[in-house]
Amino acid sequence: MSAFEAAIAAYESGPSQLRAACVGLSTAQLNTRIAPGTWSIQEVVVHVLDSDLASTHRMRRMVAESNPLLISYDEDLFIARLPSETNEIAEVLALFEVNRRFTARWLRTLSHDDLARTGIHTQRGRVTVLQLVEIYSHHVNHHMTFVDGKRKALGVAT
Repeated sequence: MSAFEAAIAAYESGPSQLRAACVGLSTAQLNTRIAPGTWSIQEVVVHVLDSDLASTHRMRRMVAESNPLLISYDEDLFIARLPSETNEIAEVLALFEVNRRFTARWLRTLSHDDLARTGIHTQRGRVTVLQLVEIYSHHVNHHMTFVDGKRKALGVAT
């Protein structure tokens, strides 16, 4: 299995991981912040969706355009100004899953040259499509560590 195929396999496992993170939790538990300055599980899930939608758009622009500028966003402002608790968790999870499936199918159509196409990210600098796929294939795993801790603090087994 190539590095790209492995990254896609990891990328596609994200939806099941997010769904598992929410199993057995009430709306109140999903929206509980364990400590000041932390995000709730629902906020983490919505953040992962927001980030995924941005990453899909960035990758598609990188293939379509020549070295586009990829503007970062302030994830903390998204949490502060776009209340996650008003979202239906089932819709968030469904949109995440559909976006991942759509993007994975599209990524599999790309050539080696397409994967090497670049964009300029305002925080990371020059990135390739392949690098973004690898980053986002690990994004859910990164957040699951925090979600597991939140579930334990809520007294709900993982």
